[in-house]
Amino acid sequence: MPPTTPKQTTRLVKSRDGVTLAWAEVGRGPSLVKASHWLTHLEYDWDSPVWRHWTQFFAEHFRYIRYDERGCGMSQWDVADVSHLHWIEDLSDVIDAAAPAQPFALLGMSQGGPSCIQYAIRHPDRVSHLILCGAYAQGHAKRNDAEGERRHRAILELTRQGWGRDNPVYRQLFTSRFIPGATVEQIQWFNVLCRRTTTPELAYELLEARAAVDVRGLLSRVTVPTLVLHARHDEAVPFSQGQLLAAEIPNARFIELDSANHILLESEPAWQRFKDEVLAFTGVAPERREDTVFASLSTRECEILNLLARGLTNLEIGRELFISEKTVRNHVTRIFEKLGVHSRAHAIVLAKDNGYGCA
Repeated sequence: MPPTTPKQTTRLVKSRDGVTLAWAEVGRGPSLVKASHWLTHLEYDWDSPVWRHWTQFFAEHFRYIRYDERGCGMSQWDVADVSHLHWIEDLSDVIDAAAPAQPFALLGMSQGGPSCIQYAIRHPDRVSHLILCGAYAQGHAKRNDAEGERRHRAILELTRQGWGRDNPVYRQLFTSRFIPGATVEQIQWFNVLCRRTTTPELAYELLEARAAVDVRGLLSRVTVPTLVLHARHDEAVPFSQGQLLAAEIPNARFIELDSANHILLESEPAWQRFKDEVLAFTGVAPERREDTVFASLSTRECEILNLLARGLTNLEIGRELFISEKTVRNHVTRIFEKLGVHSRAHAIVLAKDNGYGCA
């Protein structure tokens, strides 16, 4: 990877009820705070094939602040209460510790949405923009959806039985709901994530806590500019919940994303749409430096270009990354197109000039 990859700093803060919360910051620019959600690990996400493009994008444009929720990731696991009643206080405690320049943007994904909505209502002077992606106002128990509630109870029981185990049934359940477009690498990542983020008992409690959330009655009180984005075929959080947020938050803008992934993947067009909409909404201009073209490369393309710049053949690159030679060839073709070159030699020269090729 090029040497300009930003580095994050991780810190700890005590919540008002004494729970240790881990939070991290990376990047420079206007501040953007992401509320905690299911499932995260501050260090592991940085290298995750599912989350790393999210972190890299926000770090390129913002002072990006995020944290692991209580009972999860690098935050304290042995906690007595992980109910939604603590979400807004934990978000507030992290914001107070990070002391972002005000006003700042708030990002609420999934169950992070209700926390951000409540914070924006309490502190409208501190929040410049509210971004809600795949979020909801009502948990499963509050949606008047008997079938959805039955599915949720089934998932809870499977979580209790299959958490952190090499269980193909549970893994398929997760990926079909959260990232149905996942690759083999991303599916395998989930097993490791389970073991690194929390215990089976806490996983059950964390999921169960989501069901009782209901902030619908608060939506009309949101006064900050709001952008709502939701994948059209999201199985984890119904599209109707995104519509509800946009309809009942005054003057909210609604963006329908052409995706089935609750967590947008780097390779899909909806991810580019998300980035474009967020930058336009917050008024943060895209990077206009000499390395703009290199910044457009995907994480996988960066890995391949780095090895190409070290002189490896397509076959050797494939062996290094555990992918086929044909897959490498296809990536190299796209890299050439983005760089505007027609030869391997020219690509290597440009790559080395931009920091690639280091062992």
